[in-house]
Amino acid sequence: MLQFGIDLGGTKTEIIVLNESGETLLRHRNATPSHSYDAIVANITALVHNAASELNTNDFTLGIGIPGAVSPATGLIKNANTTCLIGRDLQGDLQQALSRRVVLANDADCLALSEATDGAGAGYKTVFAVIIGTGCGGGWVVNGQLLGGPNAIAGEWGHNPLPWRNAEDGEAPCYCGQHGCLETLLSGPGMRQQALQETGLDLTAQEWTGRATQGDAQALEVLQRYYRRLAKALAAVINLMDPHVIVLGGGVSNLPGIYTEVPRLWGDYVFSDTVCTPLKQSVHGDSSGVRGAAWLGAAVNRSGR
Repeated sequence: MLQFGIDLGGTKTEIIVLNESGETLLRHRNATPSHSYDAIVANITALVHNAASELNTNDFTLGIGIPGAVSPATGLIKNANTTCLIGRDLQGDLQQALSRRVVLANDADCLALSEATDGAGAGYKTVFAVIIGTGCGGGWVVNGQLLGGPNAIAGEWGHNPLPWRNAEDGEAPCYCGQHGCLETLLSGPGMRQQALQETGLDLTAQEWTGRATQGDAQALEVLQRYYRRLAKALAAVINLMDPHVIVLGGGVSNLPGIYTEVPRLWGDYVFSDTVCTPLKQSVHGDSSGVRGAAWLGAAVNRSGR
C-alpha cells in the first residue's frame, strides 16, 4: 500500500507519495489559496486525484498536515493561522470529496514525526521539533510516538509569550487574540514586522540574511536580536521538558549562524550548569512535514484508530 502525505502550508500545498520503504515516488506542490476554504478543499482533492491517476493506484493511505488542530470537543479546526480553516469540518469535507479515510494532524507534529523517524531526531528518546516559517509551531515525539493531550495542543510553543522580555521586544497582536506571542516575533512575518519597527526597513528574513552575509552592521544586529529571542524561547522549553534534541524546520531555520549562536546564548537562561541539548536543522528540509503526514496516515491506518 502506498502512503500519500499532504502538507497544507500558508503559501504552498505539497503532496508526496512514499512506498512502504519510505522511497519517494512522486512529489508535487501548488500555491495555497489561503483565503478561500472551498478552494483549499478543491486544491487538496485535485492533488490527490492527480497523484493517484499518475501512479495508477487507488490503494493508499492519506495523512494531511495542517497549520492548526482538530478540536477534540467539536471535530472542527481550531488554532489555524490560515484562518479560513477555523470552525470548518476539514476532515469530513475531504473524506466526502475523496471517498476515503483522511487523517489530519498539526504540521509541526508531522515535522516532529518525520525527523524522529529518519531525520535529525532519529535515535533520540525525546524530540522537540519546531516550525519557524509562515507560523511558529512545535511538536513532541517520545520513544518514536507523537505526544498528544486532551486539548490537542501539545507543543503549541508559538502561542506563549517571550520569556525574559526586554523593552525592545514587541507585543504585536496575534491572530489568536493575545499580544506578544512568540509567533509574532519568531515566525518569518513576525521577524519582518519586528525588524521594520526597529529599523524602519521592510525586508524579509532572506533579505536581512543577504545583507548580513555582506557584513552589513544593521542586518547583523537584526539577526543577533532574533537569535537571542529564539534562545530565550527554546531555553524555556529546555527548562520545562529537557528534550534530548531540538530540531528546527521552516524557512527561517535556514538563517546563517542560528545553530551556533542560539546554543551559545541559551545558556544564560537554562537552569543548569551546562547545556548539552543539541540544536539541529531538519534533515528533510521543506519535505519533512509532508513526509511526516504520510507516515502518520499509514500508522493510523495500521492501528485502526
